[in-house]
Amino acid sequence: MKNNRMYGLLFISFVVMTIITVSFIQCISTAAGTKTPDLNGDKVVNMADVILLAGAFNAVSGDGKYKAEYDLNVDNAINMADVIIIAGQFNTIISSTSTPTPTSPQQTSDNEKILIPHKSWTCGMADGIPKPESGSLVLEANMKLEQIYNLGKTQYGERQVFVIQSGTITSTKISGSIMSGGLDLQLELSNGAMEIEQLLMIKTSDGKYIFLRSAGTAANKNDIRIVPDFEAPSSGTYSWLNSGKYVARRVVDLSAKTMKISVYDVSGVTIKPDSTNSVIVTEPTDVQDQPWDYRKAISERNGSQFIVETVGIGASQSVGASKRGNRNVIPITGGSVTGKITAKILSAGADYQNLSNPMTIDARYLWQTNDGEIIIVRNGGQFGSLVPTFEVRADSKYSYLNNTLYLSSNPGTGAGSVTITFYESQK
Repeated sequence: MKNNRMYGLLFISFVVMTIITVSFIQCISTAAGTKTPDLNGDKVVNMADVILLAGAFNAVSGDGKYKAEYDLNVDNAINMADVIIIAGQFNTIISSTSTPTPTSPQQTSDNEKILIPHKSWTCGMADGIPKPESGSLVLEANMKLEQIYNLGKTQYGERQVFVIQSGTITSTKISGSIMSGGLDLQLELSNGAMEIEQLLMIKTSDGKYIFLRSAGTAANKNDIRIVPDFEAPSSGTYSWLNSGKYVARRVVDLSAKTMKISVYDVSGVTIKPDSTNSVIVTEPTDVQDQPWDYRKAISERNGSQFIVETVGIGASQSVGASKRGNRNVIPITGGSVTGKITAKILSAGADYQNLSNPMTIDARYLWQTNDGEIIIVRNGGQFGSLVPTFEVRADSKYSYLNNTLYLSSNPGTGAGSVTITFYESQK
């Protein structure tokens, strides 16, 4: 403990010397970057921010200590580059108005065009996604983010996961709330393209549940377009959501930990892409295509036991009969993992069940290992043939999960939790 305190004091002393040196030689601009060095939000860059940075110093994306908001130069590490940014703006008063990321004339022009998704991630609009604002506004969702996890580069690209804390829906036709634990899975590729998947539950003001699974994409990060897919009760006030054609704009404020989704009805927008009015999303060849559906086992059987999960679950959120069957969602509230990996199950995600015959489950959730690694878990299929898959940082010690095949037992019921065993797959 004494050594840790001494290290902290030495670090802060070093930062103070850096601040003095940088201020003296005036080698750092005081213009605000894309992230604010005002880490504690008190509108001034001072020693309080230095102390916060010291607590996460040398952390890298995927560590338990890593905080994306402290990574001021967005290099997936908290290091001297971030210290120098704070030093360059030390004692600066921060305006409450953020500076938008500038876009080039080419990007501005492209943002008006039809966006053609990559064939591996069509977002349900393979022929083209129009600019959202070309339609009419249907609803807006304003959400607070509970957690932001930066996994780093996985087998699919640079992965970031946003966990929803809460939110509200406003519209002339629907009002309600966004349930906690929803997931936004953001993928950024090395060529600047992006892919998004969202899994959200809406509870209307009159107590009805609506499942919202959305896919999004972008040729550049300044023009992210989301295609919402609503599953509302087939009969009743909200059934119109099941048959609409929607495109949404998604805006994330990392410093404020908020997300806003504006959904537009584009059913009246003509989509006739050609070489002059469209932009095609391309993908680099150094990563795998991420799947939309869960993996299905083919001629496989259980091998050695891999892990045992005890998964905490919340009360069912039942949509009932909808356009894809009888939808029921069970929130995941925590739990533990033992066996060849030791981890805790985070309070995020859910089991998105379809109770129609044959019944299927599609559980989406997160592990955090005892050494801080975040692992995305998906366990889906029919009962008797469940298949788990994983996504984790490609250079972590758990990277074998990304390409190894596994099988799962059916969930064993319990009071407020279920027990599930994963096995290594054998042909």
